[in-house]
Amino acid sequence: MVIRLLISPIFGMNLFELFKGVDPVGQGISILLGVFSIVAWAVMWNKHRELKALRRLNHLFERNLRKETSILNQPDAGRDQRTIPYADLFADAVEAYWRAAAIGKEKGEDTLRARLEHAENAIQRALARQTLRYESSMIFLASIVSGAPFMGMFGTVWGVMEAFSRISGDNVGIKDRAPGVTAALFTTIMGLVVAIPSVFGYNFLLGKTKQLITEIENYASSLADRIELESK
Repeated sequence: MVIRLLISPIFGMNLFELFKGVDPVGQGISILLGVFSIVAWAVMWNKHRELKALRRLNHLFERNLRKETSILNQPDAGRDQRTIPYADLFADAVEAYWRAAAIGKEKGEDTLRARLEHAENAIQRALARQTLRYESSMIFLASIVSGAPFMGMFGTVWGVMEAFSRISGDNVGIKDRAPGVTAALFTTIMGLVVAIPSVFGYNFLLGKTKQLITEIENYASSLADRIELESK
């Protein structure tokens, strides 16, 4: 009976009418959640496009690199593609290798081990940098996923308190309180509208991010192996 009284007014109202019935605090929270929803969708769409494009460029660069007979003697122009994660690792590794060789020759201490260590360290630094690039915006989405429902609940609790404080007296029943409570529940609906799509989008993007991180770690390992084999 109580649930029916609380829910039935919704079917006689549109969202705008529900919004008008919310107190100013609830309206402010609802507007903020609406902005978060728009921003979250934009971030998820852009992140999906970015990861898809980077994966395609990575695989294209790796295929072209496999065709080269020697990666250590590539011209500088062939390494000037820093926007591609795989190319960034490659450029750092080769530059570190030859920089270690040049410094070693100046000091008369040029060794293969020193060259390989510098190249490996450069790969690890570039790998960490690209991992952060893959994971960018994910913390923001996670914050929306976890924070939106709580913001909605806060608005609802505030609205319920307002509804009950305005209506007092012994003869006031649930029918008199129902409209105010129903309007207060609007913020919970808004919080779920923001959080539910965001949690699915976040989990999807998190899976894609982990996939790209695994792929670039495998690439880093194979790149280090190839540099070592060509150096011998």
